[in-house]
Parts: sequence; C-alpha cells; structure tokens
Amino acid sequence: MRYAPIGQELFTENRRRLTQLLKPKSLVILNSNDIMPTNADGSMGFKQNTDLFYLTGVDQEETILVLSPEHPDEKLREVLFLRETNEMIAVWEGDKLTKEQARGVTGIKTIYWTHQYESVFRNIVFEAEQVYLNTNEHTRNDSQVQTRETRFVNEFREKYPLHTLLRLAPLMHQLRAIKQPREIELLQKACDITKLGFERLLTFVKPGVQEFEVEAELLHEFIRNRSKGFAYQPIIASGANACVLHYIQNEQPCKDGDLLLLDVAAEYANYGADLTRSIPVNGRFTKRQRDVYDAVLRVFKAAKGMLIAGNIWDEYHLEVGKIMESELIGLGLITKDDIAKQDPETPAYKKYFPHGTSHFLGLDIHDVGNKYRRFEPGMVFTCEPGIYIREEGLGIRLENDILITENGNIDLMAHIPIEAEEIEEIMNR
Repeated sequence: MRYAPIGQELFTENRRRLTQLLKPKSLVILNSNDIMPTNADGSMGFKQNTDLFYLTGVDQEETILVLSPEHPDEKLREVLFLRETNEMIAVWEGDKLTKEQARGVTGIKTIYWTHQYESVFRNIVFEAEQVYLNTNEHTRNDSQVQTRETRFVNEFREKYPLHTLLRLAPLMHQLRAIKQPREIELLQKACDITKLGFERLLTFVKPGVQEFEVEAELLHEFIRNRSKGFAYQPIIASGANACVLHYIQNEQPCKDGDLLLLDVAAEYANYGADLTRSIPVNGRFTKRQRDVYDAVLRVFKAAKGMLIAGNIWDEYHLEVGKIMESELIGLGLITKDDIAKQDPETPAYKKYFPHGTSHFLGLDIHDVGNKYRRFEPGMVFTCEPGIYIREEGLGIRLENDILITENGNIDLMAHIPIEAEEIEEIMNR
C-alpha cells in the first residue's frame, strides 16, 4: 500500500466495539468487494468493502472475516480467510498478504486461505443461533449491480435455512459514525494532501487552461503524497458548468472572467477528504462574483457553527435554509413575497441552493450514519452551502470537513485558503 502502516490497534478496537453490540451466540460474516469487469479480459481497479476494511485493515480482494465471539474454541472466535498466492500470481499480480503479514495488519491470529473456507466454516456456523450478514443500506444507494454480499446472503439462506439472519448494517452505521482518534488522523492526512493540491492550483489556473489540465495537476500532487488519487470523481467546473451539480466531464477551457468551481479532494488509506472551492480564473473576483461568494461564505460560517453535539439533521438544515433565504434576498434573487407564497415542501431558496448542506464523511465520501441520531463528538460532517444562478452562468460552493467535539467543532480544513482576499493574493503572487 502507498500509505504508511495504520496499526492493528484501530481494527482490533473496532472489532471489540462491534462484538459488544451483538446478541448472544451470534456470528458475523463479511466479504470483500468483487473486482468489477470491463470488457474482454479487463477489470476495474479494486475498491475494498469499507466495512471489511474498518474491521480488518485488509485492502485485498477475496477476503472473508468471520467473528464468533462465544465460540467454544477460542481460536475460532476471530477468523480471517485470505487469497492464497502462488508463483503465477506473484509474477502477474505481485505480492499478496502472507498469513504473518495479515496478523500484523489485523491483529487476528487465526488465518486460513479462502479455499479452506467451507471446511473451517462448518466448525463455526453450527455454534451460532443468529447470523449477522451485511447489505448496503445507505439511503442514497440505488445500484442495480448484485454485490458479493448480496450473493452471499442468498447462498447462506440456501445452505443454512434454519439460522436466524440479522442485519449487520445498522450496527456498522452506529459504530462508523463516531470516528476513533486514529481515523481522525487519517482523515486529517487526506485533508493535508488536499491542501497541497489546492494551493498548487492557485498558482496554475489562468485563462485558457483546460479543466482536464487542472485535474491532471491535482492528481499529480495527490499521488506524489501517497494518495491513491481522488477520493471521488472530481468536479472541475468553469463558468456555467458550475451550475451542474455533478459535472464531471472536465473538458472545457477556463475563460477569462469566469469562476472555476473545484469539488476535489484526496483519499488517504481509504479515508476521503471532501473539499470545494470557487476561484476566479483570472485571479480577481468581479463585484457580482464577490457579492455571491461572500454570501456563500457567510452561510458556510453560520452552518459550520451549528455542527455541534446535540443538534440534529433536519433542524440543522432548516436553520441553514433560513440563513440562505436572507442571503438570496440580499442578492436580489428571491423576495420576501416569494417566501410568503412558497410551498414549505419546496422552499423558494431551493431554486438557487438545491442540495443539502452536510453529509457524513469517512471511509465513504457519503459515509454511513443515521440522520435521526443527534450529533455526537467524533462525528465528521462536510459543510457545503452553495448558490447557483443558472441565468447568470454563475455557481459558487464552499466546503470543508468538520469534526464535532465535546466543546464545539474542529475544521479539519481550516488551513486551506477560503477567504476571497487570500485566494486573490495567492493567485496574483
């Protein structure tokens, strides 16, 4: 792996926290993700199942974790199955984890090869009364692709129809929402690498530069600092492209007088940062651009101040909406009469601010968590208000990553320039 060793302590503690939530005589089974095919004999890059990574630190395909905390045989209470390597795999794909290396990464003592799974598993499964299996229960998930986990659920039902099946996802969402100190360090590292990329851009962007050239500059800086690259598909949107919320073509020239919206960030050790900035292509904001920018920045600062323990999702977003209403009135985009006549389900401000202000952040960019759970210390959220004026071809969004603490919050991106004057100053050095 490009990233420095994380240390097995994080994963050992994560497994301990999970087992405390299980019902008596339970079994947990987790599978790695598939390697997805393209065409012919091609395949996409491997992306580990984030729940499996959270509990093991293993970043390798064909991996299975089995937890049976009350098994009579202590050696079978934590078992990891790995893909066994051979000379051909070593030649064509490179090294895979040895058992000893896997013990060092995970803290799990009992390790078998994946081809031994069936014979070993039979000595585990019949000591359990209920089995926790994993599915993707993220509220935004609408994928039609059948995952390895989905296939496994179906196979398990056929082989062991008399076991009680339980949902693992709610427990994982509960645990992963609260970041451990080591996780926060990894998130901070992703933010630090993102800072390097953004500051590099501030001296690179100028009229005539292509959006994809900006993407290339970022990727270079991220990878040279031990990131695998972008934490998500980068949005590099100049001019009117910034009004397309998920613009990812990154194929147009950056023109003099336009703004460039950058929703780009690095990952580190599978933890993703999430940054958005809007900068003037020529290094200077026009008056209108600056007015809208400052309005978004005021909403950002107010919203960030509300990301504190005890607040709750819907109330938080309702308050941010009220602040945005005031700013849009000031910009002449909506009126008090528009607000008075609005449908509460589709408030007037949504025309210019159609998305939410925050989401959970962690191993997944839209990380798992429960919107009905009050904010707690250790949760990490993005804060990302924006104003998009399609009739003017002007879109501005600002976004940082915020850690909630017992005494307020910590902006993990506080060291990344966000004030308009600072951005202009760096761009014009």
